[in-house]
Amino acid sequence: MDFPSINHITKNVLFLSFSGYSEYNGISKKKLAQVKGFKECGCNVVNCYYCIDPDSGHRLWMTDDKILADLGTGISAKIKKRIDYAPILAYIKEEQISFIYMRSEHNANPFLISFVKQLRNRGIKVVMEIPTYPYDQEYITFASKCSLFVDKLFRKSLAKQLNAIVTFSNQTEIFGQRTIRISNGIDFSSIKLKQNNHKQSELHLIGVAEIHYWHGFDRVVAGMRDYYKGKVEGCKVFFHIVGEFSGERERTEILPLITENQLENYVILYGQLFGTALDEIFDRADIGIGSLARHRSNITYIKTLKNREYAARGIPFIYSETDEDFEEMPYVMKVPADESPINIEFLIEFYQENTWASLEIRESVAYLSWKNQMQKVLDAII
Repeated sequence: MDFPSINHITKNVLFLSFSGYSEYNGISKKKLAQVKGFKECGCNVVNCYYCIDPDSGHRLWMTDDKILADLGTGISAKIKKRIDYAPILAYIKEEQISFIYMRSEHNANPFLISFVKQLRNRGIKVVMEIPTYPYDQEYITFASKCSLFVDKLFRKSLAKQLNAIVTFSNQTEIFGQRTIRISNGIDFSSIKLKQNNHKQSELHLIGVAEIHYWHGFDRVVAGMRDYYKGKVEGCKVFFHIVGEFSGERERTEILPLITENQLENYVILYGQLFGTALDEIFDRADIGIGSLARHRSNITYIKTLKNREYAARGIPFIYSETDEDFEEMPYVMKVPADESPINIEFLIEFYQENTWASLEIRESVAYLSWKNQMQKVLDAII
């Protein structure tokens, strides 16, 4: 199979991911924003992804809104997803793709290695983004650990075939391969600026996420338990939680704390929201709740999407990890990376003793646009 030389075409990009898209999913929004960022850098970008058709149940490889390959249904289709990259290889040849940006789903295996090796042998540049590193500790169940075992067997061999690994950590090398260190970016056009609404009698906290144990939202609820214990007056504090629980562990960490301490009027669970409904909740919010328990997954250094969304919205926020883009920002409150309840009195004081203009917060992170982050990748590779 003949492929174009990297010297012949430098900006035909294939953005490759192994899962589909959902309009309310943060990861989906991120991937689409990355595609947009590459386009803003002047690239011709094709979004290639795997999905399951909701009507027929067929497993599909898509290029933008077109079906590239119908893998069918059943076990054979699941297997094809992991071993058969021929349709993608043929498409790369036909469209003269010169650069592949691949998003890891911890799915290293001999077939993926062979796919990347064929690309590299033809002079095509390939990088792989690892969204969170390290990630082994995120696998808890027996079934997930079995999947991780395969990845652990082959990920170093896969890394050798790449030009680089894109990371949001501070690692200069992962699995023996050099890294390109970038920040999670911001798609400003898709994020509405919060209207200034500074008030003294109430404090509204907001946490938006697919709720995992490392978000530590239970620490906020525990803090509210302590705050409201015996309290009859003072600032009323509300915690708006937007998103679904990722599993039973998260439910049992949070829901009993709410019910056993009669916090139902103060901790409001919305489930998934997007669009205007989400904007309305943000317009009520005073402080964003970032990750408060990354120490539970042995991560101390990370650049989360959520911190950046809060900044783009124009609201102050708290977190417990190290995020070098925000460590010195005056609108950020760092909390200890431990299991202590969040001190609500400190949050009230932090908010009431400061005044921030939403637009100023947003403008402070203008350099974190996805265009700028994707340009870093292009500069390092092409």
